[in-house]
Amino acid sequence: MRALSRRSMMADNPIEEEGDLAEQLARSGHKVLSLNRGDPTAYFPTPSYLLREFVSAIKKGYTGYSYPTGIIELREAISARYKRAYKADVTPDKITVTQGVSEAITFLNSIFINQGDHAVIARPYYPLYVPALRVSGGSPIFADSDWESGAGIDMDSLRRKLNSSRARGAKYMLFSNPSNPTGTVMGRKVLEELANLCNDNDIFLISDEIYDEIVYRGVKFTSVCEVARGIPHAILSGASKSFDATGFRIGYAALPEDDAWSEAVRDRLEAFARMRLSSSTPAQYAFAKAISNVAEHRKSLSRMVAQMEDRARFAHGLVNKSRYMHASMPKGAFYILAKIFMEKLDFRDDKDIEKGLLLEEGIQVARGSGFGAPGSMRIVALAPKDILGLAIRKIDKFFEKHSK
Repeated sequence: MRALSRRSMMADNPIEEEGDLAEQLARSGHKVLSLNRGDPTAYFPTPSYLLREFVSAIKKGYTGYSYPTGIIELREAISARYKRAYKADVTPDKITVTQGVSEAITFLNSIFINQGDHAVIARPYYPLYVPALRVSGGSPIFADSDWESGAGIDMDSLRRKLNSSRARGAKYMLFSNPSNPTGTVMGRKVLEELANLCNDNDIFLISDEIYDEIVYRGVKFTSVCEVARGIPHAILSGASKSFDATGFRIGYAALPEDDAWSEAVRDRLEAFARMRLSSSTPAQYAFAKAISNVAEHRKSLSRMVAQMEDRARFAHGLVNKSRYMHASMPKGAFYILAKIFMEKLDFRDDKDIEKGLLLEEGIQVARGSGFGAPGSMRIVALAPKDILGLAIRKIDKFFEKHSK
């Protein structure tokens, strides 16, 4: 057998790394509580109005290939959404529909990155960001934050890094807002600083805003398109989270600006989209209708987000009662990134904890080191409070059993 490519060894997703073990345990009769995957549909069924539109699209025969960058109905609906929500002019020709945000990130790395290039990644990060960059031949420069206290990106540290010889020529900066895994929501002032910093350093700004409508009471979300006018940038989002339709696998990349750089990136996005023909056609029609049905969406969303916040607050409170963990209260999304007091435990690292929890207690979490936050764990706070309570108490019991 001939050797496989080096880049194939870089493909990874820490969220799913113990999936085979969890499946084996479940098949052998063990109960597994999965708190590793951020899939709202597991506890919040996709709204019925959205499902009806999906079925309707199939019945109408919308089951073939569609235009590579997305059906015009969906791109027009996305355009109207940004005008309505953020007063932003994102015309349909500036939007590329993708198979989830993940495909958009893969496309953008293929467009920006040559062997040896760098990109700035906010840390902690969504686990796809770094392997997608490395598969394309790039390496990350991390924009760190004091996530344990709930603080955002350390701007002074980032400025120093961008002034280093290694960082010069960085191609893009990528972050999620609200953050996966911390739930931090960037304020307008921080976003303005980031936009200006990227502009000053000729860095393309990319904001993953898949959770833009999942923010908690009293929190104001600002889209990057509100503060980066005249600055090359991309917004990534889709159907998965706010619209509660992860399995539709519909995302998009919107590049609002008219500069030559943005135009060139849009052109290459279309080229990559043509290579895979199209995203799911019936799902696109359903998502277009869902975006346009503002009243139904707001009703479903408000009910879902209220429960998500209640569950996140409950989980956060239980985590902070433990002698072995601490977390800041998220302001959006539905995750708790819990710092583990490793010095109190007989474990080498959080990977050992992840596997031990699954084997001994039947609790599946995602290790923090997979998000660039070693010595922590990400708990998905979507389950009802009785399940969350049982799981977190089991985690605390596990830590007590393995304490020094």
